[in-house]
Amino acid sequence: MEGKVALVTGAAGGIGEAVVRLLGERGVTVAAVDKDPDRLRSTVDKLNADGLRVEAFPGDVTSSPDVEALVDDVERRLGPLDYLVNAAGVLRLNEARKLSDEDWAFTFAVNTTGVFFVSRAVVNRMVPRGSGSVVTVASNSAGTARVEMAAYSASKAAATMFTKCLGLEVAKYGIRCNLVAPGSTETPMLSSMWKDGEKARKASIEGVNSSYRVGIPLQKLGRPENVAQAVVFLLSDAASHITMHDLTVDGGATLGV
Repeated sequence: MEGKVALVTGAAGGIGEAVVRLLGERGVTVAAVDKDPDRLRSTVDKLNADGLRVEAFPGDVTSSPDVEALVDDVERRLGPLDYLVNAAGVLRLNEARKLSDEDWAFTFAVNTTGVFFVSRAVVNRMVPRGSGSVVTVASNSAGTARVEMAAYSASKAAATMFTKCLGLEVAKYGIRCNLVAPGSTETPMLSSMWKDGEKARKASIEGVNSSYRVGIPLQKLGRPENVAQAVVFLLSDAASHITMHDLTVDGGATLGV
């Protein structure tokens, strides 16, 4: 992967930051994209201090014109993109019947439409070059119903099928499109769901009967680097004959289904 160029959204923290770090350690030059410029700058400064080739590109994945301009800027400054990782995501919790219009629209704008805008912009530039690899970070909830997660789960299910359809269409150009579906992973998004800290953490691992959650058979939460390792594998030549695949990284929480 040495000398390749990647664009990673949601790069200011959590799984996105872990992906950027691991790619940088593999010798990839990374365009780190996030809507929060201050947090992004802080993250990139830390990665640069560790000797990694990472540049900050503040941007909003929900705006098609902004995405097109951003991708042009990345390729002008860093060179043609070899890899794309869609890791930007948001979570709005509530029962399906109590979700607001704004909850629903915002969740889909980032988690689904953002994946569409960024993937379209990057893949349209990859097609003439006849190569490229895309990984979308989805969720194990895309295929398993979760209480109070209707908007999030539906948005991730849509992003999952979009990525697979895209992969089918661009395979003839030598471009692969895959997915990684994390379960409960120790990120700010997960902790935002917890109302009582350590008790909620334990419940995530052991399961909650009232919410129809079976827990995590491996008896531990995922770490961002666990997900990042799966992402980087699917981007790499080690996965050169894999496309349209959905790799679940959840410690067995969805029982392999």
